[in-house]
Amino acid sequence: MDLDHLVYAGPDLAAAVEDVARLTGVRPVPGGSHVGVGTRNHLLGLGGGAFLEVIGPDPGQPDPAGPRPFGIDDLTEPGLVDWAVATDDLDETIERARAAGYDPGPALDMSRRRPDGELLQWRLTAPRTELVPFLIDWGDTPHPARELPVVRLLSFEVVHPEPGAVRKDLAALGVESNVREGARPALVARLEGPSGPVNLV
Repeated sequence: MDLDHLVYAGPDLAAAVEDVARLTGVRPVPGGSHVGVGTRNHLLGLGGGAFLEVIGPDPGQPDPAGPRPFGIDDLTEPGLVDWAVATDDLDETIERARAAGYDPGPALDMSRRRPDGELLQWRLTAPRTELVPFLIDWGDTPHPARELPVVRLLSFEVVHPEPGAVRKDLAALGVESNVREGARPALVARLEGPSGPVNLV
């Protein structure tokens, strides 16, 4: 399965967008609100059909009944917090991963309305850990990366003190990614835009 998108989240969406624009030299464009979840996003293409999602609290919505995704309510600064891989058969991929020893969780229905009014609908598994990706299936919805400004994704790697455990879960999902040993868990994306190469962590 291929990388679908990286998730850069922060406690203040406008500040997170400015962060990415300053680092890359390209401004993410408005995506839309996740109604009932209490979040809104901006998007930036990464080339190859993938994109960067910049997400944070939506000031136009009331606080949701439960916690916002990606640990947003507990964040004190923006950062790269998760990643998603695409599948065209979410249910089959979930069952295959469970049989291989990793449970990605149940399938959930999601949607958001773009600024132009178009409704996007998709299915995904809830994020479990930032180091192992969640799964996403866009179904008949046009992929968001098709009309975005682009910075090039040069590399992406997962860092963990015990990389073997992460590799085992990735293998159960059928996902290949660079995993290296490091003092603490982290995701590191190297991007190249008009401002030159930068690391997003």
